[in-house]
Amino acid sequence: MSTSRRLPVLTLVTDAVLVVVFAAIGRATHDGAVLGPLGTGLLTTVWPFLAALALGWLITGVWRAPLALVRTGLPLWAITVVLGVILRAASGQGIAIAFVIVAAITLAVFLLGWRAIALLVVRSRRRATR
Repeated sequence: MSTSRRLPVLTLVTDAVLVVVFAAIGRATHDGAVLGPLGTGLLTTVWPFLAALALGWLITGVWRAPLALVRTGLPLWAITVVLGVILRAASGQGIAIAFVIVAAITLAVFLLGWRAIALLVVRSRRRATR
């Protein structure tokens, strides 16, 4: 598989793993246990945000420009946060304003931060090969 074909796959996996890390950190911070009873705690916490991430990927077409911060990163982040919070509320989970703020900030750092770092690496490699 060529690099151009691998990049969207790696990007999707990275985004999904970071959303799971976000949920795991939250569970560990508040519940003291990531998995919870019968191992369902993390799944209960993460599914709204993973579903929102998947829809964000479809809506924004991230695969066309996986590392683009403004074109795909920002809309993907916004959709993941807003739709994730809506799905979380619809499933009867809490959505305190503090949670929404922390989710927005953490997911911005995760979903936008790694893209910014990747862009810096790509640009520095291009400069090095000139």
